[in-house]
Amino acid sequence: MKELTSLKNPVVQAARALDTAKERTRQGAFLCDGEHMAGEALSVCPERVRTLFVQQDCVERFAALVDKAPASAEVYTVPQNVMAAISQVKTPQGIAAVVELPESVPLDEQQGRLMLLENVQDPGNVGTILRTLDAAGFAGCILTPGCADPYAPKALRATMGSALRIPITFAEDAPAAVQSLNDRGYATIAAALDGEPFYQREALGEKVCVLIGNEGQGLTREAQTACTHRYKLPMRGGSESLNAGIAAAVMMYDLMNR
Repeated sequence: MKELTSLKNPVVQAARALDTAKERTRQGAFLCDGEHMAGEALSVCPERVRTLFVQQDCVERFAALVDKAPASAEVYTVPQNVMAAISQVKTPQGIAAVVELPESVPLDEQQGRLMLLENVQDPGNVGTILRTLDAAGFAGCILTPGCADPYAPKALRATMGSALRIPITFAEDAPAAVQSLNDRGYATIAAALDGEPFYQREALGEKVCVLIGNEGQGLTREAQTACTHRYKLPMRGGSESLNAGIAAAVMMYDLMNR
């Protein structure tokens, strides 16, 4: 392990800059901050770990994680003030990893049950949906340009590591992506407030993709029109709709169970 002590060191400055989308794109990397996220990166995709930072008084505590670092990764020990500067949370845990961004998965390589998010802008919602998708057993996710970056700090924390495991496709256009799925025999489901009752749906099989839209506006009319099905969840109380992450979770789990 090498020692870094200066906040002005280029390696430290590059890691600090990863809290912005522009720098994540420029560097082709993002930060996995904390024991859980760094541990996930070292377990799920160690070959993509470029740099590992360990606080000097935490080296013994994180020895097992350091041992997982690939030979290609640079491993640095840093003092508390440098870790605090690198970390994207108020209370750093003493370890962080710079991880190479994965390539966008080609849409025609996505298989099984999928989720498509159109203009979902809240990073917490994007992260929560990815985590639920992973837990429910869905196979992949498709994001449009209007969605929050799944590798942004808040979104990444909400995924609890699922963003490292789930194949993600960055599609340029939701209707075109839906049409491509339709052509492959997918049932594409638009979550729409004026759709048919979700629990009265026909059997759809494994080749299904659920579309969730913007928190305020929902799915665009073009995306809805492209879908083979439009369904709504029952609102038996006074609320008119559900949070995007909750609606996605309810639909995914029910689709997995019947």
